[in-house]
Amino acid sequence: MTVEGLSNDDALTPLQAAFRKHHALQCGFCTPGMITTAHALLTHEPDADVDRIRHVLSGNICRCTGYLPIIEAILEARAAYAKPVAAAEGQP
Repeated sequence: MTVEGLSNDDALTPLQAAFRKHHALQCGFCTPGMITTAHALLTHEPDADVDRIRHVLSGNICRCTGYLPIIEAILEARAAYAKPVAAAEGQP
């Protein structure tokens, strides 16, 4: 999966929109890796907490800024990855 493949249309995904809203887009060198890493994490762990997000992002180095806006964006995007309650409980 590439950052370009996250969306099937011209609209930003909730994760991409959260990165934009929180000014988590820096020079562009690390951003695709941050977004695809966050997408993979939230796909499998939509309730990931701050410590888990930090651990998963630790392999992607950003030298432009701190990670706070990036983490804030990922935390906001979690809701878009949450499974519906009815489906999670096995209800129709």
